[in-house]
Amino acid sequence: MADITDKITQEYDASQIQVLEGLEAVRKRPGMYIGSTSASGLHHLVYEIVDNSIDEALAGYCDHIEVSIEPGNVIRVSDNGRGIPVDIQPQTGTSALEVVFTVLHAGGKFGGGGYKVSGGLHGVGASVVNALSDWLEVEVHKGGKIHQMKFSRGEITQGMTVIGETDRTGTTVRFHPDPEMFETTDYDYETLHIRMREQAFLNAGLRISIADRRGEEALSDSMYYEGGIREFVDYINRNKTPLHPSCIYMSGARTDSECEIALQYNDGYNEILVSFANNIHTPEGGMHETGFKAALTRALNAYGKRTGMLKEGDSISGEDCREGLTAIISVKLTEPQFEGQTKAKLGNSEMRTLVDSVVFDKLSQFLEENPAVGKVILDKALTAARAREAARKARENIRRKNGLEGFNMPDKLRDCNDRDPALTEIYIVEGDSAGGSATQGRDSRFQAILPLWGKMLNVEKARAEKVYGNDKLTPVITALGAGLGDEFDLNKLRYHKVIIMADADVDGSHIRTLLLTFFFRFMRPLIDGGYVYSAIPPLYKLTRGKTTRVAFSDEERDRVSAEMRGDNPNARIDIARFKGLGEMDPHELWETTMNPETRTLKKITLEDAVHADEIFTVLMGEKVEPRKEFIEKNAKYAVNLDY
Repeated sequence: MADITDKITQEYDASQIQVLEGLEAVRKRPGMYIGSTSASGLHHLVYEIVDNSIDEALAGYCDHIEVSIEPGNVIRVSDNGRGIPVDIQPQTGTSALEVVFTVLHAGGKFGGGGYKVSGGLHGVGASVVNALSDWLEVEVHKGGKIHQMKFSRGEITQGMTVIGETDRTGTTVRFHPDPEMFETTDYDYETLHIRMREQAFLNAGLRISIADRRGEEALSDSMYYEGGIREFVDYINRNKTPLHPSCIYMSGARTDSECEIALQYNDGYNEILVSFANNIHTPEGGMHETGFKAALTRALNAYGKRTGMLKEGDSISGEDCREGLTAIISVKLTEPQFEGQTKAKLGNSEMRTLVDSVVFDKLSQFLEENPAVGKVILDKALTAARAREAARKARENIRRKNGLEGFNMPDKLRDCNDRDPALTEIYIVEGDSAGGSATQGRDSRFQAILPLWGKMLNVEKARAEKVYGNDKLTPVITALGAGLGDEFDLNKLRYHKVIIMADADVDGSHIRTLLLTFFFRFMRPLIDGGYVYSAIPPLYKLTRGKTTRVAFSDEERDRVSAEMRGDNPNARIDIARFKGLGEMDPHELWETTMNPETRTLKKITLEDAVHADEIFTVLMGEKVEPRKEFIEKNAKYAVNLDY
């Protein structure tokens, strides 16, 4: 009671209110500004600086941006724009260059004629990058002179200084991310490459060059797309079979807003709809996507009725209209309203109206002028509608026979005792033998086991009705309890950890890929929500006398072997390669792969939906040549596979 009294009598007054000066707030709560301090946030720093250069391109003053990763994970971004202003900013009495890099919410993006449209974090980008870098230097070529400033963790270490003369204009920023702020400071070239390619597609006529100069072999690419988002669609569909020879392009504007849309259908069953607002990817969509979907469905239904392909009173759903569709939506506007700091969703209702109007009018006109293409697209949608009805009947049939919604669990499922999904996990295991060991070794309070057997269906080449009738996948659907496709409901998910446990060999990798393809295509929210994991079983068992240890890689095998020898280099270490999960006894499987205290799990994430779709299409699709090229290019990374 005395403790409570002490707490009550403590004063809560103005002295306890902390005011963070300058950029302290960014370093105190970096996640609020860049989303996270993981690899995602690390790469976001680069995007913010590049976005500033792209704003110059949007304004018509820049046509080349160079991005490079230098030794030591130093980032360099250079453009040939006008150069950041270096004259005195009236409100602060200091140079505009200093203000841009040291003051939050400062820049040319808040009116005053600096930029009509812009991306980035609305004036916090450059200063946030500065705050989260252990050093940053900027050079501005402007007015015939080279101006330089240097910073450390947001503090000025060298004021603006003229260091030379120049005959060009532009800005160059070099920085090193602060290791005190980030979980890793190791940049991934391919992550940046994908983002820069995306930006080059979105800005027709802008060249973006990227290079990685850290290794012995420098990686580089120079990207320039005169066709803009038309070429973006072509690029995404390059491993697919298009249903019409060229993409359909539409654009329009109203007051200070504009939109452009490019689309093309292919013979696949999956929809790829990627949207952007002011060059910022909006993965959760928003008003521009809503307008597009409504107009596309309305235009195809109207065309079907005009041509007699649809009977009066019949209609095709939006989802059927988008089967096999690849579409890019890019909108530009002066006052974007995003939901959330990281701009996942666009909220401007006027963009729904603009996109809806442009798509309906332009697509209706295109279909009238190109009846052969119109017939192919509508045939595709009608086939999708029939397949959806077949899937519905298959689903109802499965429910009647097997109790899909959870009344009758699969015979092979060894369920856990706890019924709280947040506390439970299910291991989807390759084979009955491994399933038996896992069942005996598990903690039955919270761990469920579902063995799989036989060859699994490759869902990349199948529609939903085939999935519902597949005896290898139905147990998975039933055990998880959350449904499939457009009926999938995370609230009904019976386990919040879905763990794929397969052998560490080629067959095991194949099974993992088939399962992940299934989750990606038919249970996407599982991956989006971070519910899917891959168990990492050990590759080696090392024994010296009565001491036994395991290793998960060749490198770890050598290190553990040396440790077990200790001071006796001649000591005999027996090293055995695990042939499969079924070879482990229950205790070994528990200790190495299933015990939450000692196991290693890899969470399956979806950083880039377009790239993920591309990989699944290449690996699991119909075309052989792209798969062959992928294997030849990546074979060197497969050193741990057991052939």
